[in-house]
Amino acid sequence: MIKYADNSLAPQVRNMWKTVFDDPDAYMDVYFRDKYRNENTLVYIENDKAVASLQMLPYMFTFCGKEIPAAYLSGACTLPQYRGKGYMSALLKRSFREMKKRNIPLALLVPQESALLKFYAPFGFAQAFDAGTEELPSLKELLARHPHDLYGAYCEFDGWFRQKDMTVQKSFDDFCSIVEEAALFDFPPKQNRMGMARIIDAETLLAIFAQRYRDRIFSLSVIDSVLPENEDTFVVQGGECKRQRTACEPHFHVGIDELVQLLLGYRTAQKDEPLRTLFPEKKPQMNFMLE
Repeated sequence: MIKYADNSLAPQVRNMWKTVFDDPDAYMDVYFRDKYRNENTLVYIENDKAVASLQMLPYMFTFCGKEIPAAYLSGACTLPQYRGKGYMSALLKRSFREMKKRNIPLALLVPQESALLKFYAPFGFAQAFDAGTEELPSLKELLARHPHDLYGAYCEFDGWFRQKDMTVQKSFDDFCSIVEEAALFDFPPKQNRMGMARIIDAETLLAIFAQRYRDRIFSLSVIDSVLPENEDTFVVQGGECKRQRTACEPHFHVGIDELVQLLLGYRTAQKDEPLRTLFPEKKPQMNFMLE
C-alpha cells in the first residue's frame, strides 16, 4: 500500500534514509528540518511498516524563459531486505500521478551513481544535465563579501542563475539551507550535477516551447508507456501547441525520454535534421541541491 507520510511515519522515513544512505546526522538534521514535508513524501507500507519511500521536493525551473514548477525526487530508497519486489517502481509511477494532480509538468532527479541511469530509464527519465567540469563560485567567498547580510549574499547567488535558461532556481529559504549544509563540511567545492528529467505533462511543455519559438512548425507523435495521457500527436505552429485531430502522418515520432532532451536542449546539436534546427541546444544546469 502507498500513502503519504504522516507524523507517525516520518521517523521511519528518516531511519530508512539513515539505513540506506548513511548520511551524517548533522546533515540529516538540516535536511529533515528544512526540506522534508509529510505532504511531499510517498511511503510504501508492508505489514504496517514503511519499507520504501521517495520525496517530491518543489522547485522552480526556468524553461524557455518561463519559470515553471518542477518536482525534484529526493531520498528514493527501499530497505535492503525489501528490494526486488517492485516497490520503488510503484512509488515512482504514483509520484507521476501526484505531480500531474498538482500541475507539475516536469520531474527531476540526481542519481546517486551513473549505474542508476539504467534503473530510471524505463520510467521515462533521460539524462538531461551533464556533470560540471569547473567549480561553481565559492559560497565561502560569497558570504565573506556579505558579512552579516545573508539576504544580500542570496541576491548575488540568485544573480548567478536566475537569468539562465533550463536551470533549477532557488528561493531564499533554499539558500539558507544550502549555506548551513555547506558549512557543516567547511564549504567544499561544488560543480553542476549530472541529472535526469522526466516529462509529466507533454502538452504543457510543448505549449511553452511553442510560445517561445513562434517560428517553429512541426508535428510529432509522443510515445509514453507509463503516462498514456501524453501519447498523442501534437502540432506546433504559430506559437501554439494543439493535439492533432486528423489522420495526417506526423513529421516524426519520439519517446517521452527523447522529448525531454529535445525540449531542454540537451545535446541537440548532435541530433539529425530537422531536430537539430527545431530544438536549439542549451546547457541545462542543476546544482546546490543539498546533496
